[in-house]
Amino acid sequence: MNAAKDLDTPELRALLHFYADSGVEWLVEDGPVDRLAQFAAQKAAQAEAKMPPTARQQPPAQGEPAAPPRAAEAPARAKGRTAPTARPAAATAPPSVAVPDGEAVASARFAAESARSLAELKTALEAFNGCNLKNGARSTVFASGDPTSGIMVIGPMPNADDDRDGIPFSGRQGHLLDRMLGAIGLSRQTVMLTNVIPWRPPGSRMPSDAELDICRPFLERQVALAEPKLLLLLGNFPARFFFGGNGTIHSLRGEWRDISFSGSDLPAIATLHPQELLAAPANKALAWQDLLTFKMRLPTH
Repeated sequence: MNAAKDLDTPELRALLHFYADSGVEWLVEDGPVDRLAQFAAQKAAQAEAKMPPTARQQPPAQGEPAAPPRAAEAPARAKGRTAPTARPAAATAPPSVAVPDGEAVASARFAAESARSLAELKTALEAFNGCNLKNGARSTVFASGDPTSGIMVIGPMPNADDDRDGIPFSGRQGHLLDRMLGAIGLSRQTVMLTNVIPWRPPGSRMPSDAELDICRPFLERQVALAEPKLLLLLGNFPARFFFGGNGTIHSLRGEWRDISFSGSDLPAIATLHPQELLAAPANKALAWQDLLTFKMRLPTH
């Protein structure tokens, strides 16, 4: 196995991108860590913390023999070995992933509401560093297409292709979406494409509630600035985000719903995401029905 110091810059960059696409969030420590000993020490410390102060082991007074070793230390000494010294938890535990808190959400809201145009909102989003999702993503995937069309197509979050290209709906699912839109007389140039989440989560996992809270102000501002007349929601995650509840896309699709979002009342309809259609082509008939329903509300020119 080659060490990082033996790799040139392009090889190292490719390796880091591979790790990011695989969902790696942190690298191993520089030196070996005995996790079993660390766990035993943590358990012993937790047990001792629960004991009353009078029952905790006190250091021996000068001239008194030391207390016998605790049970966790005895087996190692019985074999003539010294039990490994547990490092402080803060020094050995992997760095915890930062979770957006109330202050970060307020900061996101201020940054979003300060934008007076979509261009300013994109700049504010790219400069914002308060969400841990951005740390593991290559790109900040902002909206594309025509923001004046009155039609907004919203997906869940960027996938690996979107993250690589920096635009929403890339790769195979993007090609299928192009065909879906074309079948009802639209294209990605004549609608506005965006996602609920602008950064790809590690390993394409679902975002947490805290991560969703910090991304919400940017999407709310995006909708307020674009002023769409119709929303087409692709997939289970956007449908739940806008409609609420825990229903599946099969129970939420195909029906127009009036929603209140970003201070506006908007008609929205949900259908299956292109990725779901690639995984189960039999569902294309359902998506086609939804698209025909959506087409009936399109403005005629």
